[in-house]
Amino acid sequence: MTLTKTTANEPQSISRRKALKTLGKLTATSLAAAHAPWVHAANTLKIGLVSPQTGPLSVFTEPDAFVLGAIRSYLANGIQAGGKKWSVEIIVKDSQSNSSRAAEVTNELIYKDGVDLVLAASTPETTNPVADTCELNGVPCITNDTPWQPHFFGRGGDPKKGFEWTYHFFWGLEDIIAVFTGIWDKLPTNRVVGALWPNDPDGNAWADPKLGFPAVAEKKKLTFVDTGRFPLPADNFASQIIEFKNRGVEIVTGVVPPPDFGNFWAQAAQQGFHPKIVTVAKATEFPAAVKAFGDRANGLSVEVWWSPQHPFKSSLTGQSSAEIAAAYTQATGRQWSMPLGFKYSLFEVALDAFVRAGGNSREALRDAIRTTNLETLVGPVNFQTGPVPNISKTPLVGGQWQKRGQGFELVIVENGIAPMIPIGGELLPIT
Repeated sequence: MTLTKTTANEPQSISRRKALKTLGKLTATSLAAAHAPWVHAANTLKIGLVSPQTGPLSVFTEPDAFVLGAIRSYLANGIQAGGKKWSVEIIVKDSQSNSSRAAEVTNELIYKDGVDLVLAASTPETTNPVADTCELNGVPCITNDTPWQPHFFGRGGDPKKGFEWTYHFFWGLEDIIAVFTGIWDKLPTNRVVGALWPNDPDGNAWADPKLGFPAVAEKKKLTFVDTGRFPLPADNFASQIIEFKNRGVEIVTGVVPPPDFGNFWAQAAQQGFHPKIVTVAKATEFPAAVKAFGDRANGLSVEVWWSPQHPFKSSLTGQSSAEIAAAYTQATGRQWSMPLGFKYSLFEVALDAFVRAGGNSREALRDAIRTTNLETLVGPVNFQTGPVPNISKTPLVGGQWQKRGQGFELVIVENGIAPMIPIGGELLPIT
């Protein structure tokens, strides 16, 4: 897919015909551009991207090469800002799925590479240390793909003050609680929920008695069986499974990476534990991870942050979510995955802010990010809307992996808080 850039005489919203014409053109050449050296111009915008290319979170980065190739193709002739033509250099650093490493490479981007702006995604282990480092050093930063509470409060954010340099867009715990409980309402169960909440920023936030799932237990008539925080990586879930069986758990939830959930799910089968509904974040968000579970992937449910059914378009080319997902599959031979839309949208927001800042100082870029009001591939991004400073929320629905042909398809089954995203099927019990 070659992303088509508008000119001064061309409207920003390109025609459907022109958008469709770009599909399928992301060849091996443009994919290779994701790793190619950049030719510097006199005026150069430097963007740093911190991403867990290796380690247990690397599944979040599967679309990176496609997105980087596409964005670099779009920027091949530079962009106009402040009456000047600018080239754009994108420098990628691997966090190795480690928070300390994420902070370290962010410092490299700032002091060694001299970036003007830092982008990051893929859970609090990446976004929080990157944002903290940028905040400390006065460098604009845009992040997503972390629920806003673990990102904002996990960094010590004060709702009365917010942050100066760091901005984040994604959904929150209130949204995933609504989506998960909406899924659970669709089948008759005893409402007893076994929780896999690890000892990490996500797990601690989800288990929080005031902000997390326990806060809605009484209202939703749910009983949570929580055996306590556990370290990651985890390869032995015997104690949790025994407790879940003893307490009659019929629903399992949690927020754990695919390898850890794979261990749990295999051990559950071995010990004869067969819940009716399993809705676990991180673990079942990615086609590659789900495929590894074999037939036992059928019926697993999860939140859906982005999909081909999301009725949003690229602010860069006007291409729809469905068109970009199809182009990804054509270029890579893989199913679309949720991080595709969000990784792409980081660059949408960054480039929009840079153009509005006129290519001026970091302070001007920071101020432009603060006043962002942009329709993106993942929906509207507006940092003035809150619910706390520096945050913009994106819509969330629920899906279930269902057997279709030789593989599994993520079917949207719950849209109670985002009715603009259509339902694709009914929730089925795990058999």
